[in-house]
Amino acid sequence: MKRVAAAFIILTAFAGPSAAQTTPTPDAIAAAQELAAIMNDESITQIRTAITAQIWTNVERQLASRADAATLAEMRREFERSVADLTGDVMKNVPAVYARHFSAQELHDMIAFYKSPTGARSLKEMPAVLVDVSQEIAPRMQSMQTDLNARIDAIMRTHGYGK
Repeated sequence: MKRVAAAFIILTAFAGPSAAQTTPTPDAIAAAQELAAIMNDESITQIRTAITAQIWTNVERQLASRADAATLAEMRREFERSVADLTGDVMKNVPAVYARHFSAQELHDMIAFYKSPTGARSLKEMPAVLVDVSQEIAPRMQSMQTDLNARIDAIMRTHGYGK
């Protein structure tokens, strides 16, 4: 039952219909590329740093008893390289995603915003905000999963799919 619940959550999160535009205009694609370039530099570096800081602490805790400092340092470098490769690959597709979801005018509006002092500051601060939000969510995930599994089990039993 727990596997059914986990699969249900994953499938509904990624398989839902998209409100995206189907065929972006050339202007939207150009604007999306400009927006991605603005957002790419410092934000991506901060996101990589945040991902590394958040995940590596747990990895290191699990491996510390089995590896010396030099080995852990090499593993961290490899982890950081993997995160950099992943974010670099993902960022290549970001302009196309923006262009599917926003009109050219909306993209131009976002570009103007991110070039403003408030927009530039939001680019700088947003990775830290997202880390803070994820730290609020993380401790609640286990209890949410347990509660959801119990609810799904109850629904399955109600419909004759008992344990």
